[in-house]
Amino acid sequence: MLILNSKIAKTPVMGLQTGSQLAVIGEPVINPANLQIIAYSLENNSYSNEEMFVRIDEIRELSRLGFIVDSGEDFILPDDVIKIKDILDLDFNLIGMKVIDEKNNYIGKVVDFTMSLLNFSVQQIVIKRPFFKSLNNPELTVHRSQITKIDDEKITIHSETEEKIISTTEKSDNFVPNYTNPFRN
Repeated sequence: MLILNSKIAKTPVMGLQTGSQLAVIGEPVINPANLQIIAYSLENNSYSNEEMFVRIDEIRELSRLGFIVDSGEDFILPDDVIKIKDILDLDFNLIGMKVIDEKNNYIGKVVDFTMSLLNFSVQQIVIKRPFFKSLNNPELTVHRSQITKIDDEKITIHSETEEKIISTTEKSDNFVPNYTNPFRN
């Protein structure tokens, strides 16, 4: 199942042992190498006043009540898991990143993304288009397969259109139109 990241923002984290709310989901920690969400920061944490995270592996399920974990003991500090610390040190935030195409044309900025609840991987990015391009289409959704490169400043996607190269060796008398005239009977 795919879900927008904005739809699960501020979702409660419920403890299975106590049946009570332990915290609220904050920002996702995304690995830029594979666009995998590996953890979430926690807000309004009743377990500790320190900045803490919940690893995706510790989440049992997402229900109507929120994210279900065993207990607050599943929460970790930023330095507890080396992999998470390394990704936090990258300071990668998908929301707000500039998006360009392979021809270096500005496409827009990432405003949201969809993720799979099966494996918590980013599946699509939602891009807010610049003003003039947004008159026809204010948002553009791009699948992860269209992403060619991610760096510190921008995301590069495949170009919207492919240039067609016309051979000059073809004779004009061999021309066959590739359209149908709707006014000719």
